[in-house]
Amino acid sequence: MEDSQKTCPSCVGRRTERSAELKKSLDNRLARIEGQVRGLRRMIEDDAYCDDVLTQMEAARSALGKAALVVLEHHMKHCLIDRVRSGEDDIVDELVDTLSRML
Repeated sequence: MEDSQKTCPSCVGRRTERSAELKKSLDNRLARIEGQVRGLRRMIEDDAYCDDVLTQMEAARSALGKAALVVLEHHMKHCLIDRVRSGEDDIVDELVDTLSRML
């Protein structure tokens, strides 16, 4: 068994256990985003005005960003804290890499 499996109860290898409530919340957010993207495809097909399309694209991007923050918060409150407490400080480097990709 890998060390990360021993020290982080919610982080098993490269998987993270999430509560049913968190999964449902994320699924609802992603379903709304999926609907927004389908609407964008329709707008393009229907030759909607560019500014209207861009406004809807920004709304979808913003919603996806908010969903990412929910995942990031869970990661920091569970995986990160558990692994730092167990002496696995390299998780901080992983988080910095992740944040640099997000920004």
